[in-house]
Amino acid sequence: MKLAKRVNEFSESVIREMTRLANQFGAINLGQGMPDFESPQEIKDAACAAIQKGFNQYSITWGAPLLREAIAQKMSKFNGISCDPDKNVTVCCGATECMMATMLALIDPGDEVIIFQPFYENYGPDAIISGATPRWVHLHPPNWNFDRDELQSVFSNRTRAIIINTPNNPTGHIYSREELEFIAQLCQKYDVLAITDEIYEYIRYTDQQHISMATIPGMEDRTITISGLSKTFSVTGWRLGYCVAPEAISTGIRKAHDFLTVGAPHPLQMAGVAALHFPDSYYEKIRQDYLRRRELFLPYLRQAGLTVYQPEGAYYVMTDIASLGWHNDTDFVKEMIQKVGVSAVPGSSFYSPKDLGRTKVRFMFAKKDETLHQAGAKLVQLKEKIGIPK
Repeated sequence: MKLAKRVNEFSESVIREMTRLANQFGAINLGQGMPDFESPQEIKDAACAAIQKGFNQYSITWGAPLLREAIAQKMSKFNGISCDPDKNVTVCCGATECMMATMLALIDPGDEVIIFQPFYENYGPDAIISGATPRWVHLHPPNWNFDRDELQSVFSNRTRAIIINTPNNPTGHIYSREELEFIAQLCQKYDVLAITDEIYEYIRYTDQQHISMATIPGMEDRTITISGLSKTFSVTGWRLGYCVAPEAISTGIRKAHDFLTVGAPHPLQMAGVAALHFPDSYYEKIRQDYLRRRELFLPYLRQAGLTVYQPEGAYYVMTDIASLGWHNDTDFVKEMIQKVGVSAVPGSSFYSPKDLGRTKVRFMFAKKDETLHQAGAKLVQLKEKIGIPK
């Protein structure tokens, strides 16, 4: 059976594939970014209450009014972005759908979209589905900064948009104000839109503040800010994301969203209202909790002999396996799942071409302390269990 060209140009999610392998072999899953601890009881209770109160039919396609209002308040307070909940906020089925709806609304076949790599694996297929031509720019370890000359060289009159993920998945890099201002200058010079994925905005390990591109001078009217509830409130299965954009762009996003998914689950949206009204102390607690997990887990990786690039934010850590004598990330992870009992994600899934990531492996640490200790105890046996490939 012949398949459409667009789906033949990308593979299935490597992240989800590694989860299946982890389940098959009973490995501790440090690949896919889903916690093994519970979400706050208050929002679970709010979801159950919303079902019992009858919020079980369609909401307004672009989001329940109360949730859009709560998002607008949060954007003003935390991000420094003023927005009208009726004109500028669209609720989608996860930040992943936000990105897809945004690209479908803005990108014509042949338009170029700049993507930093390593990149969250959905960005590549999103570009293909929307007909975009990706232009890749490298983030360089150990600090995962970009080269300004390289970035400037890919901007042209064909460039339609640039995707910025901060804090970054998979590297944990937080873009500085200076980096964002440099990107903003290029966007304004070449009339380019910025699409920002800020889903990990509350998970940061340094004093560096999260800065939204839309707050950089000149970028308010050319930035689409994407975030969601999945990571902040540990409800990855709820699929609640949102886009904040100028009214004309929001109109296009809503058209694409309408025919992609119609709308996000109504009772979960109502629970999202409760979540977004949590006090500031909640956000400080999750920062401290994730910092503790990072400090607990990364020493195990170093003890195992991996080169570790300490993340500034998000809950992932990129490593290099060349120090162990390995140069095939996929084979390494499969061996680790089967013989060590821990899964991760091959780094090649975050690069184009994939060979650029053949010595990289991403681990996630959004797990209970005891889970991370169990995984760490297994990982320190890496050399003994899988050795150096022949």
